[in-house]
Amino acid sequence: MSLDGTYDDGNIFAKILRGEAPAAKVFEDDHVLAFMDVFPQAKGHTLVIPKHSSARNLLEEEPQTLAHLFQGVQRVARAVRAALRPDGLTITQFNGAVSGQTVFHLHVHIIPRWDGVPLGRHGEGGMADAGELKTLAAEIAAKIS
Repeated sequence: MSLDGTYDDGNIFAKILRGEAPAAKVFEDDHVLAFMDVFPQAKGHTLVIPKHSSARNLLEEEPQTLAHLFQGVQRVARAVRAALRPDGLTITQFNGAVSGQTVFHLHVHIIPRWDGVPLGRHGEGGMADAGELKTLAAEIAAKIS
């Protein structure tokens, strides 16, 4: 998909927001939902999405929604750091298929990184174990302040 198009309310993140698809939830407030990526590139790979948005990417989003989104990203990233003690964090956001975007609902990736541990390719290792994701989500959620 290109940078232009129509929002598909059948995408997996829209289904998660409506409660039609499961997710290992880390954090939720009035503006954002954070949950574990089911195709993680590293242990603790977490996604943060705006709850009240039909933006496919950052270019389509309203500034106030972006402000709430990135406040949520910072809050969750701090919790990921506290819970998992990575050596670094990759925080990234893709716009359009050619950039690597695979779900066309605005979202931000928080990926813990450890020295000497290569970053996995998205989806390369297959779907993560749901029980392990729930455990990680609880560990991270316990550090949300």
